[in-house]
Amino acid sequence: MPAAPPPTAPDLPGASAAKRQQILEGAGRIFAAHGYEGASMSQIARGAGVSKGTLYNYFDSKATLFAAFIQQCACEKLPRLFETIGEERTPEDTLVGIATAMIHLTTSPLSLMLNRIIVSEAATFPHLAETFWQVGPQKAIGILADWLTARTREGTLTVPDPVLAAELFYTLCQTRITGRKRMQLPVDSDPDHIALIARAVTRMFLNTFQTGKGPPVPEPHPHVTA
Repeated sequence: MPAAPPPTAPDLPGASAAKRQQILEGAGRIFAAHGYEGASMSQIARGAGVSKGTLYNYFDSKATLFAAFIQQCACEKLPRLFETIGEERTPEDTLVGIATAMIHLTTSPLSLMLNRIIVSEAATFPHLAETFWQVGPQKAIGILADWLTARTREGTLTVPDPVLAAELFYTLCQTRITGRKRMQLPVDSDPDHIALIARAVTRMFLNTFQTGKGPPVPEPHPHVTA
C-alpha cells in the first residue's frame, strides 16, 4: 500500500509557529543522538524543552514528527541545489553548479545523519524511507527532470527520458566523496576536489545527452525469412 503523502506545515500564528520550530529543533538533536527507534517522545519533549502534552498538541505521533522534520530539512536545503537554474548560464555551468551543491548537501552532517537513520530503520519502518524519498531525492529529481525537459524542447540537449537522466545525474553526484563520507572513511573534501568531481560528473552526463550525442536508438530486429 503506498505511503500517504507527507504532511505540510499548518498555517500557525507566530507563537505557535515558534513553538513548533522549537520542537523540530529539539527532535533533530534527539534523532541524531538516538536514531528513530531509539528516540522516544518523552526524550524529544525534554530535548525540546516542552511538556509531553504540548508535544502531542503539535504532533500526534513520532512518525508524524519525523516526517515534519524531514520535510522542513528538504524545504530549507533543496532550493540551494538549484540556484543556478534560471540564471543565464550554459547547460554545463548550470549542471556543474547543481553537482557542486549536491555534493555539499549530501556530505553535510544533517544529510549524513538522515541517511544513516533511514538506511538503518528502513526494514522496520519502511514509511520513513518513503517519506524521505518523496520530500528529498524525488523532489530534487523532479526539478532537474523539468529543467532537462525544457532544454530538450529548445534543442540544447537530447534527453529521451528526463526522469531517468535526472536519477543518473543524482547518482553520479554521489561518486567517491559522498559514498566514502557515508561510510565514515577518509575522504578529500577540499573545494578543489569537489569541483573536480562536479566537472567530471557534468562532462560524463553531457557526453550522453548533449544534442547529437544522445543514446543510440536500437536497430529494429530484421524479419526472419524462410
